[in-house]
Amino acid sequence: MKTQQATHVRWNDLPRERVGEKIERRYVTGVHLTLAQFHLARGCLVATHEHESEQFVNVVAGKLRLRMGAEAVDVAAGEVLMIPPHLPHSAEALEDSIVFDAFSPTRKDWIEKRDDYFRR
Repeated sequence: MKTQQATHVRWNDLPRERVGEKIERRYVTGVHLTLAQFHLARGCLVATHEHESEQFVNVVAGKLRLRMGAEAVDVAAGEVLMIPPHLPHSAEALEDSIVFDAFSPTRKDWIEKRDDYFRR
């Protein structure tokens, strides 16, 4: 029988990666899931993009506006938006915000540094 071990991570031990003028992230990746912590300054825009991962957007502070085509949804602290795979979407920080995003499967594009949509 193969022994498995748990991994303990402290967010504050991970450096924040600046991926855009008004956005920083930290993330951890397991076998099937990527969990990210985002700090977005008011006015931050994340360009329209899509990915193979299902995404759960959990706003813990502040407020975001997410656009999926013609639909716009405001997600405030204490709310979660579930985005299915391959649905084009963008985001705007309406307030300074802290957001935890969970992605399954993992975000291979981040690991392989193919996430230039943050920098557009």
